[in-house]
Amino acid sequence: MESKPNCIPPADHGQRRRIDESVNYPGQLDETVTAWLAANSGDAQAASAALQESYRKGQASKANDLAAYLTVRLPATFAANQRVMADIANIIPGFTPRSLLDVGAGPGTASWAALTQWPDLLDVSQIEVLMAFCRLAELLNHSSGLDALRTAKVIQSDINRLPDVSADIVVASYVLAEQHAAAAPQLALKMWSHAKALLVLIEPGTPQGFARIRAARETLRGSGHIIAPCTHANACPMENNDWCHFKTRLARSRAHMHAKSATVPFEDEAFSYLAIARDPPNIRGARIIAPTSSGKVSAELKLCDASGVHTVSIASRNKPAYKHAKKARWGDLWSVDT
Repeated sequence: MESKPNCIPPADHGQRRRIDESVNYPGQLDETVTAWLAANSGDAQAASAALQESYRKGQASKANDLAAYLTVRLPATFAANQRVMADIANIIPGFTPRSLLDVGAGPGTASWAALTQWPDLLDVSQIEVLMAFCRLAELLNHSSGLDALRTAKVIQSDINRLPDVSADIVVASYVLAEQHAAAAPQLALKMWSHAKALLVLIEPGTPQGFARIRAARETLRGSGHIIAPCTHANACPMENNDWCHFKTRLARSRAHMHAKSATVPFEDEAFSYLAIARDPPNIRGARIIAPTSSGKVSAELKLCDASGVHTVSIASRNKPAYKHAKKARWGDLWSVDT
């Protein structure tokens, strides 16, 4: 289940940043969420504080306020999911999934992000253990204006007892964080057995979140084909307490700023993820795994590929590559040809 209660490097890395596109949910979900919040909001600041504390600790959200989740966590979680789905679609552009299994769906966040990328999805199943979130998902699905959600099956079930449902895509967004760390490999294998084509795991971009992703990756890399963020299937080369994560920056709504007592109009959501497929992808190059750094003489890129983690320096005299490097984002693929 998602942790209930933002692809750009943070400002303190000395790199000018833009805010990614404003969060826009598919169909009529923007209006539906706004209407639901208008009718159900309570003490937003107190509920948000409790929610953020629970999220930081990786705890379950059953004691948390639904309105606080929709205000504070939904936009950031959706933005992370949307970034991951877009990256996957760029790697396998011919992929046209028809069915989706959203494990630990919460209100359906991952399903929404998948539909923004693959609008022809027809068959959606959402697995959620908490009845409050099941009911919320059903309400939002019904009012979404999207056929795939209006006909979606919301099933109350624990992640350890998944129903007999398979789908082209199985996605578990912010789910493993609420499980014991040692359980991540077997849970990943179980979800993989339900995936016809693709399994996507997304976790908070913390050392603990990455540790779960790494454990799942090690277990799964002999079973399928890793397509993202890794461009190789070797053992993960991260070391010295480093962790693989990415960030997306999103604009905060007024309600979001009020709930978090925020003074800046944007938020960065850090996430780690893994996408593994049944069919081998055609991937070339390396993944940029840190903010890029550029000056008058060169641009520096921290990369991960089959040769390991390494930094390359692109001289400014190599104008085409240097220009490309200056525009490259943390999390982008860097072409060896470039």
